Amino acid sequence: MPEPKIFACTQSQELGEKIARSYGLPMGNVAFSRYSDGEYQPSFEESVRGSRVFVVGSTHPTAEHLMELLLMLDAAKRASARHITAVMPYFGWARQDRKDKPRVPIAAKLVAKMLEAAGATRIITMDLHADQIQGFFEIPVDHLFGSTLFLPYLQQLNLENLTIASPDMGGSKRAYSYSKALESDVVICYKQREKANVIAHMELIGEVTGKNVVLVDDMVDTAGTLTKAADLMMERGALSVRAITTHAILSGNAYERIEKSALLELIVTDSIPLKQTSPKIRVIESAKLFADVMKSVQENQSISSKFIM
Repeated sequence: MPEPKIFACTQSQELGEKIARSYGLPMGNVAFSRYSDGEYQPSFEESVRGSRVFVVGSTHPTAEHLMELLLMLDAAKRASARHITAVMPYFGWARQDRKDKPRVPIAAKLVAKMLEAAGATRIITMDLHADQIQGFFEIPVDHLFGSTLFLPYLQQLNLENLTIASPDMGGSKRAYSYSKALESDVVICYKQREKANVIAHMELIGEVTGKNVVLVDDMVDTAGTLTKAADLMMERGALSVRAITTHAILSGNAYERIEKSALLELIVTDSIPLKQTSPKIRVIESAKLFADVMKSVQENQSISSKFIM
């Protein structure tokens, strides 16, 4: 069986290099030609004919990141790659997974179809915003869990009176999964939004007095929900509040909100490169997890052992 080839989009270059190093292969060589108007063209600088190709690229904003991944997949298809796997640590546009009001798109379904049309024969991703997005694809999807990375870190903290919290009702299933693994209590925040990224009201369901709380979510964007939840829990008597979020989008005033909030620590993965550093933000690397799964895919082995929950 020929060795696979690993390439990375520019937005995930650093993570791609770590994955390749963990896998034990050199990074594939890609050249980018750019026109003066901003249009660009990726070019594989080595043969991929008959190979299994892994293309690493998260699709966080801007839309150019998605476009770059699509072009890379199309280039691999037209270069006669045997299998083309899109390794998407962060699957962007996933918040639009259904019609929540009339006359809006289902962007997650559209992105799935675009990836397939571009040539992807398999998807590897982590902590989708909604599990049902896997069903938008007609190709295999390996959906990894961030808990595989986070649970060992939480266990080594040895926190007494640990309580897992969900910042909204939609994340309750994730919170219960963590609480089951850690044998802890669960609390839920109930929030009402005025509009996207703007919270009108938040209430706490459960008791946090005298507890060390860990908020669990799949992503943090403006950090409005997490910081408001952390402040509310400290007001209700929590000893400490940490947050775990797989994808650190951190747009707008997110860094400032985190610095000023009651959050003791925000633990994230490197699925999206941080725009800046912060003493409150701890990054847990995901390269080994992705490399192990990619190796199992290449060798046609089960990946179920890679899941903690």
